[in-house]
Order: sequence, then C-alpha cells, then structure tokens
Amino acid sequence: MSGSGFAQFVPLILIFVIFYFFLIRPQQKKVKEHKAMVMSLKRGDEVITSGGIVGKIEKVHEDDKVDLLISEGVTVTVIKSTVQNLLSDTNTKK
Repeated sequence: MSGSGFAQFVPLILIFVIFYFFLIRPQQKKVKEHKAMVMSLKRGDEVITSGGIVGKIEKVHEDDKVDLLISEGVTVTVIKSTVQNLLSDTNTKK
C-alpha cells in the first residue's frame, strides 16, 4: 500500500522538477542580472525604461531614482528598477 502511495506522487515531483529547471531557475537568473545592471547605472549611460522612454542618465540619486534626459532640456525622474535595458555604456565609448 505504501509503495503505491508514493508512486502516485512521482509524476507531481517530476512536474515540479521540470518547472524548476525550465521556469523558476531562468527567471531567478534574469532577475539577478537585472538587479546587477540597475546597480551599475551611472551618469552618461543611455537606457530604455519599461514604459519605452529612451534617455541618457543625467544624475543618479541615492534614493533609488535617476534623472533621464529624454530631449534637449527635458529631464524626467524615474525609479531605477523601471530601467529595462542598457543601450550604451559610457565606458564603451571613447
């Protein structure tokens, strides 16, 4: 009886393992990479926000905010975590 009870849970365990390796683990890796990218933001980096705004970082505030220059004379303040992608780095330009 106890052997057949365990056999019923084997498919559920396999499904969890598959979900872990194909969904949970890659998502955790992506979150870790995004957090590292957000922490490394600096003045002069060109970024795109999750709302689709493209701009250049003018100032990095201590309270998890950055000022983006989106057009000549137009600066907006956004939360660092909304930065989706780093388009160009100031260290790559010479």
